[in-house]
Amino acid sequence: MRDTTTLSSKFQISIPKGVREELAWQAGQQFVFIPKGKGMLLMPMPALQDLAGLAKKAKSKDHRDRKDRV
Repeated sequence: MRDTTTLSSKFQISIPKGVREELAWQAGQQFVFIPKGKGMLLMPMPALQDLAGLAKKAKSKDHRDRKDRV
């Protein structure tokens, strides 16, 4: 997948149709931008129901808290 796009004068980027179709991205879907070196990673935000049970097996003991940070 090697599609290109251009940043508009309104600082908007259109996602090429091939990318949208391959990843099944829909209009109105929310995304997060994650800085990666000199680039940017674009990831769809997961729906809340997809996060249910994610931390079910997390250990509540021996975790770092904000006051532990230097």
